[in-house]
Amino acid sequence: MLGRKDQVEFETIIFEKRDGVARITFNRPEALNAFSPAMSDDLKRALEDINDDKTVRVVVITGTGDRAFMSGADINETILRWVRLAKEGGDARAAVKEFFSPSMLEDLPQPVIAAVNGYALGGGCEIALACDLRIASESAHFGQPEIKLGIMPGLGGSIRLSRVVGKAKAMQMILTGDPIDAHAAYRVGLVNEVVPADKLDEAVDAMVDKLKSKGSLALKACKAAVNAALEMGVRAGLETEADLFADTCATDDAQEGATAFLEKRKPEFKGR
Repeated sequence: MLGRKDQVEFETIIFEKRDGVARITFNRPEALNAFSPAMSDDLKRALEDINDDKTVRVVVITGTGDRAFMSGADINETILRWVRLAKEGGDARAAVKEFFSPSMLEDLPQPVIAAVNGYALGGGCEIALACDLRIASESAHFGQPEIKLGIMPGLGGSIRLSRVVGKAKAMQMILTGDPIDAHAAYRVGLVNEVVPADKLDEAVDAMVDKLKSKGSLALKACKAAVNAALEMGVRAGLETEADLFADTCATDDAQEGATAFLEKRKPEFKGR
């Protein structure tokens, strides 16, 4: 039985919250869910809501339909807008920084799952890369095709892709603009799991249930530690991990987890 469901109306996304799960669905199927200024505003509003809602345990991001997760930025509404601004002497860098950034997903305390149901190109690939877990349908394709437009990735693609798949593969994808399919993405570590298209929701739900069974404070600490490890040296990362570990040991959830293990029962984490 489904629990309470909240839905807020947005122009370019569907945003739902149910049973501790926030679900964002890119909803511009006529444009293969292309990123636009309106979608940028909608995403920032949705993430602000998630940040303020302590009941949200897991976040899922996907796209409407079965053709595209997100096909990239809308050429006319975003790319040409930034190009014209730059050529006219404006500050394109500042304009881009006003838009939604995939870094906002990394900054969420909750784990974020990308359910990639089709093309994840350009900004779509960059958003998927900023998610903590990526589950792809067999029809998914990933790519950074910006080079074909005479530009380069601008939402973190060159940074995150190289860290996820390594320099050589990232260079190939970014310099050629050629996409890779879901199975190739799995082989290079870009996705965690590949499933038939009709099994994508089932696979994502299974992962959501697995994460929800864990303590929310421990999940938050684990995400923070892994992200910190990519931002700092080994010694500093170890110090950060030690601090976070000590913080989790002081929680009621840690006491419950250890007690439940000894009593051979499932723990009942309360997030405190």
